[in-house]
Amino acid sequence: MSRKKTTRVILEDLEVFDAGAKGKAVAKAADGRVVFIDNAVPGDVVTVQTTKKRKAYYEGTAISVSKESSKRVTPTCEHFGTCGGCKWQNMGYEHQLYFKQNEITNNLKRLGKIELPETSPIVGSKKEYFYRNKMEFSFSDNKWLTLDQIKSDQIIENKNALGFHIPGMWDKILDLTKCHLQEDPSNEIRDFVKSEGQKLEIPFFNNRNKTGVLRTLMIRTSSTGQVMVLIQFFKETETKRIQLLTAITERFPKLTSLLYVINGKGNDTLYDQEVVCFHGQPHIFEEMEGLSFKINAKSFYQTNSSQAYELYKITRDFAGLTGKEIVYDLYTGTGTIAQFIAGNAKKVIGVEAVPDAIIAAKENAKNNKITNAHFVVGDMKEVFNKKFISTHGMADVVITDPPRIGMHADVVSQLLELSAKKIVYVSCNSATQARDLALLDSKYKVTRVQPVDMFPQTHHVENVVLLEHR
Repeated sequence: MSRKKTTRVILEDLEVFDAGAKGKAVAKAADGRVVFIDNAVPGDVVTVQTTKKRKAYYEGTAISVSKESSKRVTPTCEHFGTCGGCKWQNMGYEHQLYFKQNEITNNLKRLGKIELPETSPIVGSKKEYFYRNKMEFSFSDNKWLTLDQIKSDQIIENKNALGFHIPGMWDKILDLTKCHLQEDPSNEIRDFVKSEGQKLEIPFFNNRNKTGVLRTLMIRTSSTGQVMVLIQFFKETETKRIQLLTAITERFPKLTSLLYVINGKGNDTLYDQEVVCFHGQPHIFEEMEGLSFKINAKSFYQTNSSQAYELYKITRDFAGLTGKEIVYDLYTGTGTIAQFIAGNAKKVIGVEAVPDAIIAAKENAKNNKITNAHFVVGDMKEVFNKKFISTHGMADVVITDPPRIGMHADVVSQLLELSAKKIVYVSCNSATQARDLALLDSKYKVTRVQPVDMFPQTHHVENVVLLEHR
């Protein structure tokens, strides 16, 4: 059965007035429909070619700009518009912050339909570029070709690429020249690995056919100056693998950790794979206020280290701890927030569903000589029972930092039953946060709201909310 074709419409002279969810600009068509637009900035007047038409809205791409917004800036990266990773790079950073804060306020009011205090000004990032501590790149033997390359008569013999997936195209990889998201030596390492892989004639991966050898490259850096590199091979070619990894250690002798994985399964996720240390140690360390956190290849850690510190300080401030409180830290991950606040609490209990994360949390707490933080593996929906509370004590404060989908309705119900004095809700998705706040509204009043920008040049933003018992 064939797919229904989308009727494409040209919409002219649309004045863009907002930027919203998923980084899209917003305008209104003559027929009253809202138009969500790629490649436009609030204040632009644009012509849009639609890609989707629905009863209440259109989606489309700006194909020309008849009047440029004063909020526009020249993108720093040559890959802007193709890569899709930094969709707001054509908008001044002060305006990015405005629209991020505006979206949070709108979501909490419109979706949450709750009474809000005045939101504090968003905490911007000191680094607008080169702020990420983790990057993942994909190899391909059939790189994405630009329009100029397609139109050219030149025969492109080398189609190897190492870079990012083209948005919406799982098997197309953009070959990067320079990425502005991670500090050196990230670009130098990526370029060397690609060059050396080609020199050794190691086949690059083909995602559609599941052929080739070189599959992905991950680079992690830390505020302590340590660097981790991990290469995924689709299959073992021992001689070539050793040659490549040896060349990397010789070119970058100060690497803290060089790891590899042989991953022949359908996807490239690491969590069920054996990670082998070829050189150095199997981890790097991150530091914050004298605390040390061991980061391995599978660890979750906030990808903007300096802004993570700001986020955690705000969380601690909202909790208002005096040293007498029992704190539950839900979705604790590797226990970074739990350990960060432990010195201000009587006891902290971190809960996480991923066993490996809890193992890491316990190890980090031991290394940091923290004795009042305890970590429990468990499904969040099932953990708040009478036995749990009798074992650990009734919580005075709950900190929750769920994934983008927010908290399960059962978890919200358990929070209402638990009835702690305060809840500090950290979220990377203000829409699902608003939904959860509405469910908690019967017992809790939102008293503080603080957005934190972790991801400059993108629409993503974190938000911290303090709820106090009515």
